[in-house]
Amino acid sequence: MNKSERLETLLPNGRGVWIPIDHGMSDYPCQGLEDTEGLIRDLVTAGVDAIVAQKGVVSHYGHLCEGTKTNMVIHFSASTRHGGADSSRKVSVGQASEVESRGGIAASAQVNIGSDGEAAMLEALGDLTTQCHHLGLPVLGMVYARGPNLNIEDGDATKGVAHAARVAFEIGCDVGKTTWTGDEASFAHVTAAAPIPLLVAGGAKTNTFDMLTMVKKAMNNGAAGVCMGRQVFAHEQPSAVAKALVLIVHHDASVEEAMEQVRL
Repeated sequence: MNKSERLETLLPNGRGVWIPIDHGMSDYPCQGLEDTEGLIRDLVTAGVDAIVAQKGVVSHYGHLCEGTKTNMVIHFSASTRHGGADSSRKVSVGQASEVESRGGIAASAQVNIGSDGEAAMLEALGDLTTQCHHLGLPVLGMVYARGPNLNIEDGDATKGVAHAARVAFEIGCDVGKTTWTGDEASFAHVTAAAPIPLLVAGGAKTNTFDMLTMVKKAMNNGAAGVCMGRQVFAHEQPSAVAKALVLIVHHDASVEEAMEQVRL
């Protein structure tokens, strides 16, 4: 597949439900990741478009996606909770040349703008987009506005989130992961900041109805879908939540319709 075909697979009709499960690298034990194989099987059954995971997970479990509509995206950024002052500084732990041989079809990396080590994280993401450009692989940029050095422009209702989306676009990412800004008006500024598909994160685990309502609002204001982990895999019914997201993102279901159909 060329890059366009890969993107169409990951974002059919321009929309996608991506579930990151890379959290075990930074923090473990992690609720919902104890049975990784069972979780992946549930997500595949639910029909999610992509699972974002560290390369070891993709190598070990990628075969579970073979012959399905679900594909693996390899996340190449890492840090752990034990890093102290470095815990928010993501380092690169792989190269784009590994993606296909390990069972993935795209790459992913994270930058925390405003955090110590921002320059090195930007450099690593830029290097990954260069490698993937030459290999024809899509790149997901998880660019977050977080850290003690954030310098928010006066009047920026997005608190740096729009700038983070713009960074993902300008550094060469094909897809960006963004965060909900709290209201529809400010979120519309985020999606207007970059012409690439932007997938909204789930944030800290919260009430499922509230989370799905946020997703619906985000979709109505330019989001291309979701890229959320704990809201799904840490839920008591991860498959049902994933199916509800598929219904909202791909079938324009209302929150109430989606929850009723999957019996949440």
